[in-house]
Amino acid sequence: MEIIALVILLAAATGAVVGILMIMLRGRDRAAPMPFGPYLAAAGWLAMMYGNSLVSGYLRLSGLQR
Repeated sequence: MEIIALVILLAAATGAVVGILMIMLRGRDRAAPMPFGPYLAAAGWLAMMYGNSLVSGYLRLSGLQR
């Protein structure tokens, strides 16, 4: 179940960063739609490859796990 949350959070964070950079650097309109699928796919791949270590690292960083 943690992996699904990881995928959604990674995709949202990556999409937000890329969207902000596109607005700032390329002058893209804020109202223009942006596809979310590529970010979900990339986050799913990262979670598949490094999911357990990413979740463990986050939990250690937040102090929820030793």
